[in-house]
Amino acid sequence: MSAKATGYLHGYSPEERERLHRQARFLAPMVHDRLPYQRRKRLLEVGAGVGAQTEILLRHFPDLHVTGIEINDEQIAEARRFLGTVPWAKDRFEILKADATALEFGSETFDGAFLCWVLEHVGDPARVLAEVRRVLVPGSPVVCNEVVNATFFIDPYSPDTLRYWTAFNEHQLAVGGDPFVGAKLGNLLQSVGFRDIVTEVKTFHFDNRDPAPRTEFLAYWTDLLLSGAPALLAANQVSADVVEGMRKELARVARDPNSVFFYSFIQARARAW
Repeated sequence: MSAKATGYLHGYSPEERERLHRQARFLAPMVHDRLPYQRRKRLLEVGAGVGAQTEILLRHFPDLHVTGIEINDEQIAEARRFLGTVPWAKDRFEILKADATALEFGSETFDGAFLCWVLEHVGDPARVLAEVRRVLVPGSPVVCNEVVNATFFIDPYSPDTLRYWTAFNEHQLAVGGDPFVGAKLGNLLQSVGFRDIVTEVKTFHFDNRDPAPRTEFLAYWTDLLLSGAPALLAANQVSADVVEGMRKELARVARDPNSVFFYSFIQARARAW
């Protein structure tokens, strides 16, 4: 993540670091489906966080060496600790403190790049992507996974959850992030010179057809929303009553036999030229 990123509203607590590990495992089937890193040797991961995505990449692609960049010292320490416990990661990764808007790598250093839930937290995503393109060998693939928070839908109607979600997105915009950046990935990648750009809408749609995953996903989503509560409360964007109301509503939705959850994100793939 960029040193100039200010839009990370989830914080850097030990609980948040554990949530990021759970999130990576939970979303792996969709995020890591058919990634184009076969025969790649030197991958750049922008916004490596706690190393949770790094571990999955190394597990899926045995020939890969991953250089992850991150700005937060606690995240870096956790990534190094965690990956140090993973046998297949031995001697195959490095986690560096770096500003993604001004990478200290030479041109054509890497033959692949991976970004996951990072551009939503930076003030200038085009500049980050321009730097990624600069350090890639021509023809190298990049994959970006990003949020489109306008797609969120939940039933039964949950007014406190919707109030909280609106505040969540407005606060992210106010601190320099973009909770809708996924929908803009095609334009952003094209604007900095990537080619062969393909975007895929990946959707979570849970209803009575699959109740067990619905319950599991609602638990994950509750953790995600509550991770932003300290920042929103501190900024007076929501009240404690709204946070508690949201918590109760999500628990009620999880128990409701006719509940519906819908959310989409975008995975964009392109090549550097």
